[in-house]
Amino acid sequence: MLSPLLLAAARSVRTRRLVTSVPLTRGVVDRFVAGEDLDAAIGVARGLGADGLRVTLDHLGEDTTDQGQARATRDAYLEMFAAFEEQGLAGGADASVKLSALGQVLGGDLALDNARELCAAAGRVGMTVTLDMEDHTTVDSTLGILGKLRVDFPWVGVAVQAMLRRSEGDLRDLAGSGSRVRLVKGAYAEPASVAFQSKRDVDLAYVRGLRILMRGDGYPMIASHDPRLIEIALALASERSPTSYEFQMLYGIRTEEQRRLAETHQMRVYVPYGADWYGYFMRRLAERPANLVFFLRSFVSR
Repeated sequence: MLSPLLLAAARSVRTRRLVTSVPLTRGVVDRFVAGEDLDAAIGVARGLGADGLRVTLDHLGEDTTDQGQARATRDAYLEMFAAFEEQGLAGGADASVKLSALGQVLGGDLALDNARELCAAAGRVGMTVTLDMEDHTTVDSTLGILGKLRVDFPWVGVAVQAMLRRSEGDLRDLAGSGSRVRLVKGAYAEPASVAFQSKRDVDLAYVRGLRILMRGDGYPMIASHDPRLIEIALALASERSPTSYEFQMLYGIRTEEQRRLAETHQMRVYVPYGADWYGYFMRRLAERPANLVFFLRSFVSR
């Protein structure tokens, strides 16, 4: 019952104001967010790289309704690409981008133009870009922009949420040669008409998605912390080259398992940073009761 409430709170302006006004201890936010500025993200990326882990960087922000905000998000990514090149961290790194933060809801080609500029900049420094997937109302727009970007940047990746009923069809369309697809369970509150609701049904949908991707000619990115799903993915990938797929996990979650997988497989950590951490933070609390307990304990121990 708590997860739907927390996911709804992630979209609530009133709750956002309440939570962000509380003087949270840095240990709470820092568990899931690298920091509020680029220097913090660079420091985390450097440390992960020293442990053999790749990174995908997410400059936090979403639901941009102003062109100025969209341009500011674009510029933040451009700054990040330049800094990672300067620091020698760009090779093999990835940027996770929410099209809503680039002006997707504003219509026209604003989000596409901003994303195209990011892809060009990423390519110049040896990085890649993966489009995050948001709630179900954005899927068609996101896939449409993906198709246009791949004309010039065929390496652009995209996330697909297993919980959405339409996703098996989308995965079949996306499982072609060279296609980078990040398979996630999904972290948005969606109606039963478009999404599976029980954990069991979502897990089964995830496995079906894994089968589609592993049988295809693309590059599956298995984004899960679930030990059982990871074992299933390893079994399905037994006949694939170990360089033809990768595992992905969120920063701060199952860090020991991340390092264990990195010893024999390609392992990438999703590293969010930035001041606009609220929506991301609330979705992490919704995913696991243990995260909420950790959050509440911070207040008791203060």
